[in-house]
Amino acid sequence: MALRHLLTIPLRALMTWLIAAWVKPRLIEPEPEALALEPSLPVVYVLPRPAISDAYLLASLTRRYGLPLAGGRRRVGQMELAACLALPAPRRRLWRGRPRPEAPFRPLIEQCLDEAGQEVQLVPVSIFWGRAPGKRFGFWRMVAADSWQLTGRLRRLLSVLVNRRSVEVHFGAPLRLGDLPGARDADARLTNRKTARLLRVHFRRVRTRVLGPDLSHRRTLIEGVARSPEVREVITSMAAEGRPSAERLQRRALRYGHEIASNMTYPVLRFMDGLLRRLWNRLYDGVDVRGLERVKALAGDHTLVYVPCHRSHIDYLLLSYVLYHDGLMPPHIAAGRNLNMPLIGPLLRRGGAFFLRRTFRDNRLYAAVFNAYLHRLISRGHPLEYFIEGGRSRSGRMLPARPGMVAMTLRSFLRSATEGRHQPLAFIPVHIGYERIIESASYQRELRGGKKRKESPLALLRVFRQIRQPFGRVSVNVGEPLLLANFLDDEVGGDWRESRETRPAWLDEVVPRLGETLCRRINAAAALNPINLVALALLATPHHAIEIRLLERQLDLLAELQRRLPGAAYTSLPPGSPAEWIDQALALGMVQRREHPMGDIVLADASQSALLGWYRNNVLHLFALAGLTAFAFRHQADHDLDDLEELLAPGWPILARELMVEPPPSLRKAIFVMLGVLTELGLLEHGETGWQRRVEPLDAGEGLIQLGQLMQPSLERGYLLLAVLLDAGPGRLTAEALADQGRQLAERLALLSGRDAPEFFDPQLFVSLIESLEREGWLWRDEERLVYDDRLREAAGHSQRLLDPTLRHRLQLVTRQG
Repeated sequence: MALRHLLTIPLRALMTWLIAAWVKPRLIEPEPEALALEPSLPVVYVLPRPAISDAYLLASLTRRYGLPLAGGRRRVGQMELAACLALPAPRRRLWRGRPRPEAPFRPLIEQCLDEAGQEVQLVPVSIFWGRAPGKRFGFWRMVAADSWQLTGRLRRLLSVLVNRRSVEVHFGAPLRLGDLPGARDADARLTNRKTARLLRVHFRRVRTRVLGPDLSHRRTLIEGVARSPEVREVITSMAAEGRPSAERLQRRALRYGHEIASNMTYPVLRFMDGLLRRLWNRLYDGVDVRGLERVKALAGDHTLVYVPCHRSHIDYLLLSYVLYHDGLMPPHIAAGRNLNMPLIGPLLRRGGAFFLRRTFRDNRLYAAVFNAYLHRLISRGHPLEYFIEGGRSRSGRMLPARPGMVAMTLRSFLRSATEGRHQPLAFIPVHIGYERIIESASYQRELRGGKKRKESPLALLRVFRQIRQPFGRVSVNVGEPLLLANFLDDEVGGDWRESRETRPAWLDEVVPRLGETLCRRINAAAALNPINLVALALLATPHHAIEIRLLERQLDLLAELQRRLPGAAYTSLPPGSPAEWIDQALALGMVQRREHPMGDIVLADASQSALLGWYRNNVLHLFALAGLTAFAFRHQADHDLDDLEELLAPGWPILARELMVEPPPSLRKAIFVMLGVLTELGLLEHGETGWQRRVEPLDAGEGLIQLGQLMQPSLERGYLLLAVLLDAGPGRLTAEALADQGRQLAERLALLSGRDAPEFFDPQLFVSLIESLEREGWLWRDEERLVYDDRLREAAGHSQRLLDPTLRHRLQLVTRQG
């Protein structure tokens, strides 16, 4: 049925002009030029419900962007109809007995049946006046939230007045009427219903993507969580054990719920959008976002769990801002209770944060309340965000995934499946890359042994004193989504779908593998920028100084290597040239430039080198195999493929796990491809007996050495750890003692070699090394003592061949003196 509200042409023209003058849409998606309309076919726009304001706004937008006009009427074959149609409004509560009005496509369908070859393009259009989450109560839902129900004229007028700059318009892909299911069937009435149903599904998916599922009032949600069966079961059990009475435990559960639950509100989201837009414009030169189309493809019918890397406190705000700004519902964010401080905590809570304690293993009731709250969010399809690393990375590396939130998410997913409310769940890995972070000084202090300072509003104000300093650009890269159901199919088989267990026996084994997979997918989406590229090249030199000509060449080599490597589909490179990247590093104060008659030199002092190590570690994993392969040519000029595989195979799994790199299916094939890339780049030559270093030009040999130097710190740490272990003998050391001795030797080596880099002897690196050796079967425990056999000695012998005699001698001196 055509929109009967469009009464006369003069009135329609006047209202269209008024709407166009008043409303300034915040987002139009996709760009009108990208709609790919077929010019020869008539276009009919479809709205999800009758609304005069939507029709007038659409008419003004189509006129402004040169699209087929949405105002007036359109001739289709021998008939004439409105250019903008609307699905009928849903039945109101008082009139449930009346049948739903028929969808307006029947005349078009009959026209297509009568005239062979007649075709029409239907373009669904969703218009949102404001982005209020679908709460069941509240003034802002009245005037600023979208709704499927018939909108009162006063409320719509208020919404138009309030949201003139907060309007979002989402165009759907054009649908050809003849391509819709059953469009050529003789029963036009049935086809009309099918068409309307298909469009309603589309509109519902867009609405869910933009506004998210309906939210209960916070008090109602908390009361429901505190009275849920799992919480009541824990209360009954604790009361039976002689703990406090059930009534007191029930009140405590309510307090826990208030401590945990978010209170997302539209005014705060809107305020934060404006505030953060100003903040980013002040702090950064720009925010580059890549890969959101992968999220939008899933957002309508998947529960989304965003798992970004955690580099800075800015991460909390940045991702929510990016999603809101791009027309996606901001997630509920798991935040540490340390952030629930005066002033800041209430603001974060209303922006979607829910707070959790660092540990609640010994508090059964708190754990039950938190699990019940998280399950309600997941089962209802609310998007979530949490940091699987647990805390911010002080070293710049991706930290190992903590099992807590991942395990709770997996259990909630399994529980939803057993309850028959199964909705697909997708993890969205996100890499956030900074050219400069606000917390640089505090990270360096903590790596040197300083205590972490407690968060407070005063500390936040101290941070914001830096707001006038330059911080460069920020990159937000979305990696390959992980569909949880598919992951479980691959890991445990399809039997989990029929299981009714929420804690199956395989859970403890699958959770770490899920965490590792997510970490690798985050790393695979890393953003290369001028600072981390300069850091990679400069820190690979002996004294952190290099001629500017050679630095430009090495930067170009690193960028070209990344372009040619397989599996680089989710990474990103900065725009511009190597010379511009160096200028950016100079402008941000990360390096220095010394003029010299024979050519300028770029260098970093001790404090700058320590800072650059953090940025290098953000992306070091991208060059793991390339660096390891190049390092093999350091003291041996030529290798064949068999020799290289024998050299690299023992240590590669350990290195890949340390750097969170996805191991290739075949290491031999990966090495062969890498040799081909290094040959194409002029660093190696391929002869009859294998590959050898290029002697000429000299720059090629220097580039190969610097590329191999990227992996030297990791190899040195591994050598020191193995030296301590082999020297002590099997069954003599505990894992804690071995990690501590390895760390002390690494610190000694750093001091003796003038390497002011606390991240080199980070204790967590040695703990992870021991875990990797155990995972590979080189080590095992006997009454807490580490035991090994001749296989470890043989593997260590192969790996030591990578090190040249001079480097081996220096490391041996350090271990013996230690």
